[in-house]
Amino acid sequence: MEMIDPSFEDLSLRNQFFLLNLNRSSHYYQKIEDSQSDLDIANKINALWLAHPFYGYRKITAILKRDGILINHKKVLRLMQQMNLAAIFPKANKNKRVKAVYNQYPYLLKGLRIERINQVWTTDITYIRMSDGFTYFLAIIDIYSRFILSAYLSNNLEADFCVETLQTALNKYPKPEIFNTDQGSQFTSQNWTDLLKVKEVKISMDGKGRCFDNIYQERLWRTVKYEEVYLKSYDSVTDARVNLDKFVYFYNYERPHQSLDYKTPAEIYFANAVKLS
Repeated sequence: MEMIDPSFEDLSLRNQFFLLNLNRSSHYYQKIEDSQSDLDIANKINALWLAHPFYGYRKITAILKRDGILINHKKVLRLMQQMNLAAIFPKANKNKRVKAVYNQYPYLLKGLRIERINQVWTTDITYIRMSDGFTYFLAIIDIYSRFILSAYLSNNLEADFCVETLQTALNKYPKPEIFNTDQGSQFTSQNWTDLLKVKEVKISMDGKGRCFDNIYQERLWRTVKYEEVYLKSYDSVTDARVNLDKFVYFYNYERPHQSLDYKTPAEIYFANAVKLS
């Protein structure tokens, strides 16, 4: 704050702030950046969560302490929130509170047989580590084929990049009948839901007790982390984006998928696209 001069002896700091009508606390505040130690801990938390996605922040705190890391549960919770991580378990019914703030839609996949491409799309956001921080990766997939329709890396969790990624997928491929997500703020935002409504896509959202509805995305994240992210150290967002784009191509067109009888997602998606045309 250049207007304040601590070395000026004729006028105390208190009087300088009083005359300038400024709050003294702003002078002493400094933004706290993530230290390398925090990044290392965040990466350990992410690895634990990927291996055991049903672990909550308290259990992860206990494991970190057992491994000799001095940390409290509040810091673990803060890091997990920054990485968009949460334990997979049936949540309490908070529908009344959610309805007051967000757009909410019913879960449409219960008992539904997914037997063709573009019947159901889904998406989620995951944390991607880099050498000096972390960023966020969103991928939209067709559930039947596991084909990644669109993906994007962002340095924030704002809804805008999610909407842009959705628009890209809708521009490139036939629209889905149903789009299923969790009730995250990015997917309950007006821009997201309005775009799906304009395209006449049915909106489905995971609800109470639906702790495994996002299993397809969780399997994708496990693959992305263990076969790409953990093998490299990205120097920048651009570096991460280039490598993840290459991996998405590899995943879609070259990597055999066990649940697809060792065919690639692209083989399944485009073979069925020809049948439907």
